[in-house]
Parts: sequence; structure tokens; C-alpha cells
Amino acid sequence: MAPVAAAAAPSPVSRPAAAASRRAGAASRPAAAASRPSFVACPSAAVRSRPPRPVPPPTDPTRPTVGGDGLGTAGLTLPPGAPPPPASKVSATSWVVADLDSGAVLGACGPHEKSPPASVQKLLLAAAVLPKLDPAQVVEVTRSDLDFEPGSSAVGLLLGGHYTVETIWLGLLLNSGNDAANVLARLGGGDAGAPGGVRLMNETARHLGALDTHAVTPSGLDGPGQFTSAYDLALIARACFAREDFRKYDATQVAQVPAQPPQDPRGFQIGNDNQILYAYPGALGGKTGFTDLARHTYVGAAERNGRRLVVTLLGAENEPVRGWQQGAALLDWGFSLPKDVAVARLVAPGEADPKLTPSGAPVLAVPPAMRQQATTHWLSAVVGAAVAAVVVVPLSALLALAVARRRRRIGAPGQENM
Repeated sequence: MAPVAAAAAPSPVSRPAAAASRRAGAASRPAAAASRPSFVACPSAAVRSRPPRPVPPPTDPTRPTVGGDGLGTAGLTLPPGAPPPPASKVSATSWVVADLDSGAVLGACGPHEKSPPASVQKLLLAAAVLPKLDPAQVVEVTRSDLDFEPGSSAVGLLLGGHYTVETIWLGLLLNSGNDAANVLARLGGGDAGAPGGVRLMNETARHLGALDTHAVTPSGLDGPGQFTSAYDLALIARACFAREDFRKYDATQVAQVPAQPPQDPRGFQIGNDNQILYAYPGALGGKTGFTDLARHTYVGAAERNGRRLVVTLLGAENEPVRGWQQGAALLDWGFSLPKDVAVARLVAPGEADPKLTPSGAPVLAVPPAMRQQATTHWLSAVVGAAVAAVVVVPLSALLALAVARRRRRIGAPGQENM
């Protein structure tokens, strides 16, 4: 396939009314927006059918595009001369590939298009609450912690059970436990309980610059008005991967949940559901997700030759391959690009709206030195992109799928189970 110039992709909400709303918004934007990419639909794998997508709240057309005008499209945006993304493997309606360290956005499809998050929302919970909790603290599981949709994903925490915070983090990130999410939100919310934890998540999102994001549930189970974007997920993932404790938990393949006599005299093992850890060389971790409204969502990160990239995707079907495999294909594509190309950048915490700081003042998610590195890299990338030659690296073969042993409640159809 011939190289594609800077372009754009289909909205995650691709119904006529939503498209008309975007066109109206584009028409009302000031002339300064002319530097934004023209709309070019994202190449996408054919799927048998797509359920109707929820319509997100409107975006203020006068608001500057967070990350730069190179992301101001509902379509595909690529560096000049970049090879096309792997369309035959990707059915996601929006995605972003970015550099975790420099913050350079290497390419995207509908980066600011809003879509329900499913369990990738648990990364926002981690970004908000990890700085506030002692991993050695022992907590008791309450009845309200177990109040979530029957049949949806759970670690298997027991009412009245006593677990360390570290064990609960492992249950959240390995098994996508909605019980673990409720416990952590309650702890992070302090006197306000789980609602306070969700409020902290939203404050943290604003502080990180994730202005497309609104959390309603700590777990990512669907809630009214709950949305995020592929760009916001990249910001949130970058904040998470900047923390050593998150990296350790997220890359753990097997963990032991301790006994809780007399109900559970032996304890049990849980295995990491994120198959990229077993099948993709250099994988660092990430998060899977699924609900009926969100469809398949995914965040994954990997390192190759000292370069760390993150991929985020929303609105995928498990066609032609599973969500994590679509992420792996996009990571391969990202690693094939030169290091000095970018279409935009991931903003630093507080940059998009410096007035907003999360209550409880958690530690800065991205070190100040990284802020300067991101800005410097992005500026040099803009200059270098016009002359950069793109080295095309063939898509590497994905390794065989490893089945992780796990003990969990499997989600029923129509409910979050990843």
C-alpha cells in the first residue's frame, strides 16, 4: 500500500446525527483551525455488524484541541510520509499510538472522539488512588464493596475478608475485579467513600488533561454519561506507567489471594488476563475491557530497543482479531516509525487546565523533567517530520496465545467481563 499523508478516521459514534453535529461544529470553528488535518476516514477491518453506539455529549467547538491541532479530527492523522496503519487487523473506531517517555503522539484515529471506556477505566482509578494508599494496609471488605452487577468480573473477595491493599491492586489489574475497584474507590474517597473516589477520578482526569473523560463508576461498568477518548486513555496510561508500583502490579502474571478462613481456608491463585504479556516481546502491560455499550477496549504498552510505546483503542469488535491483538498490530506499526516523527503530543499534568488539581493533592503523575522532554521532543518532531524518511518494518508475528490460569467470575453476555 502506498504511504498516506496526514489524515483522519471515522468517529466512534458514526451515526448520521453525530456526523452532522461534527460538521456543524467544524463549520463554526474559527479560521485558525484550518491547520487541522482534513478528514480522511480511518482504514478499518470489515466486521459482520456493529451494535448502535451511545451518542456522547457535545464538545465545545471553541475549545482548543488538547495535544495540538494535529489531533483536531474525527478521522486519521499520521506524520507526513508515514506508512498506513494495519487496517486489515484493526476494527477499533478510535485509537492512539504514543511514546510513553517523550509524549509524542505518533498517529491516531479519532483521538478525541468520546466512547464508553469499560474496564480500561480502572487505569484512571489507579492514577487517582495509587498515590493515596499504603500497599501494606489491611482492609476489610464490606457489603457495599460487593454491590456490582451480578456475573460481571470479580476477583472473588469475600464479605468480611481481610486483604492487603497490594492484593486488591493485583485483583484489579490482573482479573479486572469490580469488587476490587469498589474497595479501592471507597478507600481513595476517604470519608466520602466510593462516591468520593469517583469524584477524585474525575478531578485527576482533569488535572492530567483528559478533558474528554467523565467517570461514573470506578470499575468501568456502564453508567449514564460515562465517556473517555483514546487520547485521554494515553494520558492516563502515561501517568500510570510513570509509577514503579503500577508497573510492578500490572506486569505480574500470577498472584496468590490469601486464605480467609473459615469461608476460604486455602486461598487461590489469579492469572493476568492481559494476553499481550504472554505473546508480545517487550510487553509492559496494560488493561482490557468490554461492555455491551463500550464494545472491546484496550490499553497496552511495550518496549523495544529502549523505546516505550503505548496504544489505546476504543469501540473494537473481536474481529478480525481480539482487542489486544489489534493493539499489538498498532504497536508494531508505531515501532516501525522513526523516533523523530509526531502529529501532536501528550500534555503534561496541569497543562491543559492549570487551575485544576485533584483533591488530596496526589503526587505528580509525570515527573517535571518529563514535561520538558515531551515539549522538546514534540517541537523537534514537527520540524523533522517534513524531511523524515519512514522505515517500514514488517508486522512481527504474534506469539502463540498463552492461557493464564485464573479464578474469577466470568461476565455474562451484556455485562463487563474483561
